[in-house]
Amino acid sequence: MALSITALSVGRAFGLHMPCLTYMRGWGESADIPLIIFVVEGGDAPIVVDTGADVSRAWDAHGLRMEQTADERPDVALRSLGIEPDEVRIVVNTHMHWDHSANNHLFPNARVLVQQRELDFARNPVSWNRRLFDIVPGLSPAWQQAEAQLSPVEGDNELAPGVDLVALPGHTPGSQGVLVETAGGRYLIAGDCVYLYDNWHSDDDADHIPPGYFTDLIAHENSLHKIESLACEVIPSHDSRVVERKIFK
Repeated sequence: MALSITALSVGRAFGLHMPCLTYMRGWGESADIPLIIFVVEGGDAPIVVDTGADVSRAWDAHGLRMEQTADERPDVALRSLGIEPDEVRIVVNTHMHWDHSANNHLFPNARVLVQQRELDFARNPVSWNRRLFDIVPGLSPAWQQAEAQLSPVEGDNELAPGVDLVALPGHTPGSQGVLVETAGGRYLIAGDCVYLYDNWHSDDDADHIPPGYFTDLIAHENSLHKIESLACEVIPSHDSRVVERKIFK
């Protein structure tokens, strides 16, 4: 069976300032963005990439207005594909920001693959990144609910036949993507290395535009050049057009 990727909406965030999404561009503009988890099917077992946010505390902890329908709960969305959460053996966190790793615990039988550098940083981020990693006064980070399931990796790794982890540092120290070889071509689930198609297909004199959040802008540029070398189609992490297309194969 050929590999395929399905993008599932697990909620949306409202009113983000555009410079948070496209570095130093779009001042005075705002955008609503989807939260997306990805499911890679066609191998021995389904692979889930990212697990979304805990929307219930989005405003109190992060000051964001968000919504999630009952059908968009990650476990419910997964069941729409005929997959039970406890069937999943591998989850990949592209990084450990709160909107990508908060629901790891919904997959109790899965190893959760993260870069070792990411885990080290998530446990002790610089002060102005603490909230992004869900370290908020009075609350425990949601990703800690499944901390025993975290399985650190180093750099690029083969995950399964036709599926590779690709280290893409810059947005965070241990950001990573998932490269999938399908019958129709190679696709990269890019995580927040590429928020929007507008980050990848720049309309100005820059080849690409990084997101507004990063820990190392130079590393981020190098990661964008690394993606160029992969000869793949890029799938952004927060673009509504990804949800509209839904299936990549």
